Amino acid sequence: MKDGLNLELEEGAVLSAWTEREKFPVLQGAYTSTDGKGEVLLGTWEGEAMPMFAGIITGINVKNAVIYGPGTINGNASRENWWDRPKVIRIAARPRMVFLNHCENIVLAGITVKNSPSWNIHPFFSNHLRFIGLNILGPKDSPNTDGLDPESCDDVEIAGVYFSVGDDCIAVKSGKIEVGAKYKTPSSNITIRQCCMRDGHGSITLGSEMAGGVKNLRALDCVFLHTDRGLRIKTRRGRGKDAVIDGILFEHIKMDHVMTPFVINSFYFCDKDGHTDYVQCKDPLPVDDRTPSVKSLAFHNIHAENCHVAAAFFYGLPEQKIEQVEMKNVYVNYAQEAKSGKPAMMDGIPDEICKMGIYANNIHKFVLENVIVEGADGEAIHIENVDHVLE
Repeated sequence: MKDGLNLELEEGAVLSAWTEREKFPVLQGAYTSTDGKGEVLLGTWEGEAMPMFAGIITGINVKNAVIYGPGTINGNASRENWWDRPKVIRIAARPRMVFLNHCENIVLAGITVKNSPSWNIHPFFSNHLRFIGLNILGPKDSPNTDGLDPESCDDVEIAGVYFSVGDDCIAVKSGKIEVGAKYKTPSSNITIRQCCMRDGHGSITLGSEMAGGVKNLRALDCVFLHTDRGLRIKTRRGRGKDAVIDGILFEHIKMDHVMTPFVINSFYFCDKDGHTDYVQCKDPLPVDDRTPSVKSLAFHNIHAENCHVAAAFFYGLPEQKIEQVEMKNVYVNYAQEAKSGKPAMMDGIPDEICKMGIYANNIHKFVLENVIVEGADGEAIHIENVDHVLE
């Protein structure tokens, strides 16, 4: 991509990607710029500076560009190429469908992207972005095919987008430990509206690579269908003191057959040390530079039918409790033949939970106003280590 580009994909037009690795340029991770102004981040994989193949469409330091129209970009990924042994890095990390690195004023409107090698659309340290009326598609079992992942981006609008992918539909990120702590650039001022999320692991996810924080996000007027989790927060010890989640509002959302509609997980067992005592210990540990925090989250006017595992699962750190969770006008019921599962990816909870109500642990202030959980097996609301409950 170049400054001022206007690329139109007409009805029936298809940009069809190569799948041979040797045909893709490699973007190195971090390197020192030739002008002596410091480090440049090019390649990235799951929040770390790493060599990656250039995206099918790549923009680096691009301003004022638009890609639009009813046409399609097809990554042609399958189990015969990019999705074969997906966790093995061969030459470089798998490419994105669209990769926007340090870009400004970019619009994607109307296009369909499908069969991405990894994340579909990945804005990285970019600002003033609009994603309007897209279709983002991939098989339900396709690995790491997140739909749209803003990472350390500001002023992002995602509107009228249809997602059906093999991982999180939207995952808001801000770098893993080193990148987040060094650049301290949160993802901020994000609006998600009138979108449909289907089949992914999480409908809207924050984290887990969020060492720079996530602030001021609003999601409204959306529909979640058959995802594993609806509104999902993933963090863990080690993300650091800049890993602050604050000012999050979800409102006017309908869910159907979402396994667990609400999840806040402060013990997400990612990375090589994910199952260590430091990450998974449920006793209070000292608060230090490695300790993340979850501050204010609000869930308003949400209707979730036919859930399976749990209505909600909120588990904060004992040494740094979730500051406030507010649920107002929330209704949840369960599928007639509910499936069992694990509400959150953390150690110490059963794998076969079914029809659990709202579970809340390690929260400072928990507000429940007109919250109805219908058909739970056992307690509708179970609270532990919550300082203040307002009903």
